[in-house]
Amino acid sequence: MSVIPTAGPTSGGNTVTLTGSGLGAATAVAFGSAPAAFTAVSDSSLVATAPAGSGTVQVTVTTPGGTSNGLAYTYTAAPAI
Repeated sequence: MSVIPTAGPTSGGNTVTLTGSGLGAATAVAFGSAPAAFTAVSDSSLVATAPAGSGTVQVTVTTPGGTSNGLAYTYTAAPAI
């Protein structure tokens, strides 16, 4: 499984594409412990909306077969002006 992009704003809201296999049967996507809204595009791809967060978290996908290994996603703060 892969996550693109691997980083986003702490406010969340950006679109994250996950690719792998068996994703069409996904029942949940989580960024760390925070659930994410998602749409399965195909068996090999889904699109999730990153929730707000901080630091580096593990993105996981749950299907009827279990929960995937986590992949790192890093929240980055906006620059202060």
